[in-house]
Amino acid sequence: MLAVGTAYQRFVCVQDLKLAESPAILLLHMLKKIDKNKAKNIWIHAQKLDEPNSFGKGPAAVVKAINHLGYVQIDTISVIERCHHHILYNRIPQYNRKHLHQAQTVDKSIFEYWTHALSYVSTSDYKYFVAHMNNINTLNGTWFSTVTTADYKKVKQLLSKTGPISIRDIKDDVPIEKTHDWGSVKPSKKALQMGFYKGDFVVGERDGMLKKYDLTDRHFGWRAKPKPVHATEYTNYIIERALKSQGIISLDSVCYLDSKQKKPVSELIEAQLQSGELIEVSIEGSDKIKLWGRPETIQQNYSTSELTHILSPFDPLIIQRKRLNLFFDYNHIFEAYVPKIKRKYGYFTLPVLIENKIAAILDLKTDRQNKKIIINNWLWLEKNKSRENKKAIETELHRFEKFQLG
Repeated sequence: MLAVGTAYQRFVCVQDLKLAESPAILLLHMLKKIDKNKAKNIWIHAQKLDEPNSFGKGPAAVVKAINHLGYVQIDTISVIERCHHHILYNRIPQYNRKHLHQAQTVDKSIFEYWTHALSYVSTSDYKYFVAHMNNINTLNGTWFSTVTTADYKKVKQLLSKTGPISIRDIKDDVPIEKTHDWGSVKPSKKALQMGFYKGDFVVGERDGMLKKYDLTDRHFGWRAKPKPVHATEYTNYIIERALKSQGIISLDSVCYLDSKQKKPVSELIEAQLQSGELIEVSIEGSDKIKLWGRPETIQQNYSTSELTHILSPFDPLIIQRKRLNLFFDYNHIFEAYVPKIKRKYGYFTLPVLIENKIAAILDLKTDRQNKKIIINNWLWLEKNKSRENKKAIETELHRFEKFQLG
């Protein structure tokens, strides 16, 4: 039997010759049409949620997980453990918070930067963000327009002189009026943020959500930052990042919250279709949405996972709501910013993945003082309520509670 990549290349030739009866074409056609069950299994496998221990343990596992996923989102909400720890916990059974600290602060194998949100990224990928750093004054001119040359010079000199600092270490700021809910009365805070986004500074350490900044070159021991990659190389990077962590991609899933990349991504995807590196995929019931995958990914058969996961609403499997609905027929509602009286499900509901179905949502809260998890709401979805599923969730809740309070 022909390999799928070869079949695709022959498909292009056969189309030109109008020999549509080729067996290779029939094979390819079968592989392009997949059902929802297979589509979900491909994505769950790409997310490494179908294997109990894909990345090993310790700080090295953290780096491997972040490198595979492309990035791990950081968020401040702490009604349960913050999402960056939560995301890693679901993929590293023996995950410990100190492993993330070791990777960021000691080994310096990961760093923080903006992807679709503030995230942890592998340091090996730093070069893909340098062009954005170099253009930050243009890209965020309004936000940083209030940072004066004097404010910026002040924090840079302080970092050079004293070493890593947090905003709490700056005592001599003259308070200003906040212009945004996320702003600060300290001018130095926005100056530190500006230096971070420009790549002059890096978050070298975190204590909870308190960031300690350092000079980037000093933190990494660089004589100079890596040079920016060519635009085409960056486009290829975000496509490869999506293929690795999603298995099946769409234009929106590659360019999530980054619409400026859609044109170059579309062009490169088209080129990879022509070369046979990608094939177009159609999921049952979703013929209007263009999807693509590697031939070898679509050809392979993936077993349905036997695992149960309580997922963060910021988990890579959950965060892209339209994609989640396309694959799982489930629309996650995030109500943390909805007034309490208008909430239907809860402040911080967590989807529960059992095998390859979103079976329930839980609104949980960690009572750290009394060392327990409070279940504010448990809602079953569709026909997923069963004794077996209840037992699976309860078993995972016990493990989840130990992680929360550990």
